[in-house]
Amino acid sequence: MSRMPTLFIPHGGGPCFFMDWDPPHTWDKMAAFLSGVQASLPEKPKAVLVISGHWEEPEVTVQTNHAPPLLFDYYGFPPHTYQLTFPAPGSPKLAARVSDLLRAAGFSVRGDAARGYDHGVFIPLKLMFPEADVPVVQLSLRADYDPAAHLAMGAGLEPLRDEGVLILGSGMSYHNMGVLMKSMRSGAQGVAPGSQVFDDWLTGVVTDPDPGVRSAALVDWARAPGARDAHPKEEHFLPLHVVAGAAGADIGVKVLDDVVMGAAESAFRFG
Repeated sequence: MSRMPTLFIPHGGGPCFFMDWDPPHTWDKMAAFLSGVQASLPEKPKAVLVISGHWEEPEVTVQTNHAPPLLFDYYGFPPHTYQLTFPAPGSPKLAARVSDLLRAAGFSVRGDAARGYDHGVFIPLKLMFPEADVPVVQLSLRADYDPAAHLAMGAGLEPLRDEGVLILGSGMSYHNMGVLMKSMRSGAQGVAPGSQVFDDWLTGVVTDPDPGVRSAALVDWARAPGARDAHPKEEHFLPLHVVAGAAGADIGVKVLDDVVMGAAESAFRFG
């Protein structure tokens, strides 16, 4: 079994890849990237562990369902988008392994046998693994948003990479909904300056050859140029901290450079 990379991906806006949009090609580049992820891996993963920006809990929580349902946690979209399917199995075995690793790393962990896949999971994974034939387990963020804790979570999970598990952070590198919606309504062209400033900083941090420099910068991310413009609330950013922690000494590379609704949106891979 080859060592799996870790990935931070953007998951778009609601069910954006499965509906008409105006302008019509807004999400094409991101969709093409997500559709190509499986082919970019060293081999098909045995399972996927997803940290989504749409699940946060007071303590770290792991999904333990055998067959998670879908959570249609988006609003105001066309009726057919509430009929989408993604019947990937869960993996209680992987959930137990994740819990053991996190407890060994000093975290309090609980299981959730009822929660389904939120749209930060099933929307991008429908493109990445359209056959829904790879087991998927979702892991929550911690609601205190402590960046160092999320890096440490990832570090504790690094052994999964040598066990055939793809560790996937699902969020957005820029997630200021006020700016995004204003840009969409006005039809603005180009990239919002605050978005580009933050993306340039983030790209430099992720691709820094010294993992210690990367970690220190991610812990102190809120001081970065454009940080709070990009993330007024950081739930869509912290999945990156988990996958960066799981990267160990691997250097990050930018694998998607996109502009959507007036904002720079990026994806990053480690390993």
